[in-house]
Amino acid sequence: MPDPRTPVLTPPCCPAPEHTRTAGAPVVALVGNPNVGKSTLFNALTGARQHVGNWPGKTVQVARGTWRPASGTPVDLVDLPGTYSLVPRSPDEELTRDLLVAPGAEGRPDLVVVTADAANLARNLYLLAEILETGARCVVALTMTDVARARGIAVDGTALARELGVPVIPVVPRRRQGLDALAQAVRKELTHAVREEPAHAVREEGNARRPARPFHLAVPQGDDPELAAAEARYAWVHEVLSVVRTQRAGAGLTLSDRVDRVLTSRWFGVPAFLAAMWGVFTATTTLAKPLQDGLGAFVDGPVTDTAASALSGAPGWLRGLLVDGLIGGVGQLLTFVPLMVIMFVLLALLEDSGYMARAAFVVDRLMRRLGLPGRAFLPIIVGFGCNVPALAGLRILGNRRQRLLVGMIIPYVSCSARLTVYVLFAAVFFGSTAGTVVFAMYLLSVLLVVGIGMLLRKTLFRELRGEALVLELPPYRLPTLRVVGTQTWQKLAGFLRTAAGVIVATVTAVWLLSAIPLGAASGTSFGEAPIEHSVFGAMSRAAAPAFAPAGFDDWHAAAALGTGFVAKEAVVATVAQTYSADEPDNPDHAGELGTRLHETFEQSSGGHPLPAVLAFLVFLLAYTPCMATIATQWQEMGGRMTLLSTGIQLAVAWLLAVAVFQIGSLWW
Repeated sequence: MPDPRTPVLTPPCCPAPEHTRTAGAPVVALVGNPNVGKSTLFNALTGARQHVGNWPGKTVQVARGTWRPASGTPVDLVDLPGTYSLVPRSPDEELTRDLLVAPGAEGRPDLVVVTADAANLARNLYLLAEILETGARCVVALTMTDVARARGIAVDGTALARELGVPVIPVVPRRRQGLDALAQAVRKELTHAVREEPAHAVREEGNARRPARPFHLAVPQGDDPELAAAEARYAWVHEVLSVVRTQRAGAGLTLSDRVDRVLTSRWFGVPAFLAAMWGVFTATTTLAKPLQDGLGAFVDGPVTDTAASALSGAPGWLRGLLVDGLIGGVGQLLTFVPLMVIMFVLLALLEDSGYMARAAFVVDRLMRRLGLPGRAFLPIIVGFGCNVPALAGLRILGNRRQRLLVGMIIPYVSCSARLTVYVLFAAVFFGSTAGTVVFAMYLLSVLLVVGIGMLLRKTLFRELRGEALVLELPPYRLPTLRVVGTQTWQKLAGFLRTAAGVIVATVTAVWLLSAIPLGAASGTSFGEAPIEHSVFGAMSRAAAPAFAPAGFDDWHAAAALGTGFVAKEAVVATVAQTYSADEPDNPDHAGELGTRLHETFEQSSGGHPLPAVLAFLVFLLAYTPCMATIATQWQEMGGRMTLLSTGIQLAVAWLLAVAVFQIGSLWW
């Protein structure tokens, strides 16, 4: 199961460039229970020198990066999926088991760094016992020591190293403490050969008596060998704890415990979560607006004027492609960068503080009551960043039917690409209440996930039963600037990396189709015809009548939804391109684009523009997210289920949009 403290929006929408391994560099794997600071340690050790992608030969995504210690050779670091034991329950955990246990496994690490939570040492030692039994060279990174102290728990690292027979290094990754000592221990262990000595053999190193590998426990004979082995491990864990751990008498509830009594309670948990999300979206739209207006004025003014002047002698079609097409479309997207940064910062603050794990716990309880798998909440949360890595995250579910069910509802999770469209239309039509409208779209997204999930459970997946979510809650912490900054940059870079290519390709295709004259403009030169009298305009007009019952029977809206089928990042660029309109210089005025949008929806809706706009946004939320999502569904679920899922999405989107307009037009 992925570590809930891992930034849930971090995985990029498309795979990053393949990690280039340093020639001759040893492979070191980070292994540990979920939520012990493993991924935080990985980020601290690798910085920006990392990528997320499938493990060779497996459909399991892992993070890989280059660790360059202050002294010594670089290390190829792998952050393996979190697991509570080497008995796998999912494809992710199976990969971890195979690399450590399976004979001749491809990519077996040269050394394992086991992250262990000092505040919850017992459950961490069980996994460590299993890893030691494999004969792997190990170093233990002892995390959460500050949390243990706050709870009155003291762990003797020296005694623990003596009992385990491997180095134990206390680390605080968030503050980069202990990383040099960890590097020295890893480098020293990599020089030791794994010796096949008898289980009772002991070797001397300095002042510490260390048991030789392989590590063995005395397992009593019994009818169930696996159960007997587990009992032997637990007995060993309690024996080690009695030597290395002490707890202060009278240590009571921590501050985290007292806060959790409110934020994870039956009555206040869900309202607190909704209030937090409403605050994020309201603050995002409010703080970003002046920055968006300033950046939009800069792109539409100096940038466009300079480009037009530089291309004054170029052919008309080239000026149109570069100035009206690429600069206009890409510039429109760039105006949303401040908004994305603010939202990602706010979400990173919630994640780094420890609250997002509580949100998973609170919402999971509701989901299980509705019959959805508990562990499915984690990929669903990732889906709010991007549906593609969310679908890849289905591998944490051990049951294939569960993966199919959740894979069919993830596209209803509102990804970050849709946010730019919400904000544009909400700001133009709803003014000061734009943040509430955006929040309502995300709330509707959650309701769709639950509602469609229940419908599928009662029809296609009647045999499934929900299962509990096993989740460790991290302590509350003050977010650190470095962690928040790193998470924000990773999310923004992933969004822009995808958006840049999609926008350029889509804008170019739209411009080319709009440059081909048709109908009344058939005698016009290439690139000179009005866009409504082009091939693109004709295609959009042909599709527009399908949206008449929803109140936006207009070719501009149909064109935007058409390119949105490729990628939602392209919707805003297409809107600006089809209107050939600039953004406003004055933040208090809707500007030309806003005026044209008002005119369009006023006319297409028969005088009911607000319900028509809401219907448009609802359709945008519910229909197919993008071609990359469809491709990932095809890979994870197969062609038949993907086509069925896409058909259901289009039907649900159209029916909801029609219902919103028909009901809303009775009042507005």
